[in-house]
Amino acid sequence: MPNPQHILDQVVAHGVVPVIRTSTLDLARTSVTWLKEAGFRTFEITMTIPDAPALIEELAQDKDLLIGAGTVFTGADTDRVVAAGARYVVSPCVSAEVGAACRRHNVPSLMGTLTPTEVFNALQAGSTAVKVFPASTVGSGHLKALRSVFPKITFMPTGGIDASTVAEWVKAGAACVGVGGKLVDEGLLKKGDKDTVLAVGKQLIEAYKAAKA
Repeated sequence: MPNPQHILDQVVAHGVVPVIRTSTLDLARTSVTWLKEAGFRTFEITMTIPDAPALIEELAQDKDLLIGAGTVFTGADTDRVVAAGARYVVSPCVSAEVGAACRRHNVPSLMGTLTPTEVFNALQAGSTAVKVFPASTVGSGHLKALRSVFPKITFMPTGGIDASTVAEWVKAGAACVGVGGKLVDEGLLKKGDKDTVLAVGKQLIEAYKAAKA
């Protein structure tokens, strides 16, 4: 039986979670292939991707990867993505349905919050860790303030974070970070600009490692 805390510890150990959000399944697959080459080993596959559960099932066959599902709002979708092989479930908001389903499946839930009240509500709803989203709209000082009243909570800020800002989020108390558009640039994917995607990915990994050192 899976252990939610053990899985969460693996997510935290990876440090940076690429949030895969593209207009097509093929572009999503390409982004994962390239970012794996850059050094990433965990990916949040969002449910806005067409046929996302099929991609989760495909990627979950790779035992080198830890695959999660993102933009999950309902218990039914939680059931679908876990059945497909998702090891953790991320939501942009607080959802008691998702929390209950994750408990049934023994997988960690990371619910999206911004305010102290939302953090509290997420924990009450069963969130194993807390996503701060959209992080760029509030800045790292906001996370530092949340950490002062929730010192034992695992926080994953997501949104607008890149190699130039990741250190300030780590300093503010981020256990790990989610990175979407700054890393998964659909324009670069469509152009086939693998070199730039690899360079951005490697730069982010190095910046995160330096911040944690």
